[in-house]
Amino acid sequence: MVVGIDDSEHSTYALQWILDHFFAPFASNPPFKLVIVHAKPTASSAVGLAGPGAADVLPYVDADLRKIAARVVEKAKELCLSKSVHDAVVEVVEGDARNVLCDAVEKHHASVLAVGSHGYGAIKRAVLGSVSDYCSHHAHCSVMIVKKPKIKH
Repeated sequence: MVVGIDDSEHSTYALQWILDHFFAPFASNPPFKLVIVHAKPTASSAVGLAGPGAADVLPYVDADLRKIAARVVEKAKELCLSKSVHDAVVEVVEGDARNVLCDAVEKHHASVLAVGSHGYGAIKRAVLGSVSDYCSHHAHCSVMIVKKPKIKH
């Protein structure tokens, strides 16, 4: 099972949900091998600008993205250990999350890809593109989209 993570609370919730439902209850013999993948954007894609001065900014942006990736990985490892999951593989792969996750499914021969849902509305999803939507159409396995429950008032 590949689980895609980023630095959002939706992603953290999805990983926690997966651990609670597929790994913690089967501590000694889980039904899946767990591979957690974080797609680190390239500095140039994160900046999205060109021209004079752009090259000067890229090293700083890349350093920031590396720090974020390190935090995401550390949080994922802590979550796994808190649920007594000790053999999870955690990877950081540079690139667009859509491609990174679909490639990870192939690389690890995953039967399930799990991702969190950011809960974007139609407009924001149309502009930004939905990683979960892309993966559900392009990953060569079943895709589970874990939604964080909405708080009812």
